[in-house]
Amino acid sequence: MSLHSTTSAASEITIVEAYELAQTWYENLDVHAPLEELIPLLAPEGLKMIFPEGAIEGLEGFKHWYDRVIRLFFDEVHTLTNVTTFPKTGYTEVKVVVKWEASRWNAPAPQSERIVAEAYQTWRVVRSPSTGKPVILTYVVDALEYENGSARL
Repeated sequence: MSLHSTTSAASEITIVEAYELAQTWYENLDVHAPLEELIPLLAPEGLKMIFPEGAIEGLEGFKHWYDRVIRLFFDEVHTLTNVTTFPKTGYTEVKVVVKWEASRWNAPAPQSERIVAEAYQTWRVVRSPSTGKPVILTYVVDALEYENGSARL
């Protein structure tokens, strides 16, 4: 696991906070945690997420996306390989690299398929106005690099 930060200003979201946010996020995705455990990790206003399958906005959009993907993917494993922070005015840009593994079954296929890919992402992280904790404001999957033999989205 590699961590990098371009500054250490106390008022900015620290590299440790960014890493802990990402780690908590992916741990929750792996176990298909209840929405109540994921919502506090997201900005209550202005949330925008861009996935390979499309864009969503707001907490309602996230709820619909999450409900769909927890029914589509199983045996998920997310392994963080890099977190880098870049403080900006009003937010911290966080570059995340995560190895994503997941199975899916498309009926009536006789077997499930395994997806294994490195996901390169850019997040905008801000402090929650109510808790002061880091939350995801924007989440963009910049690229997926599939391993040989992996199923594709």
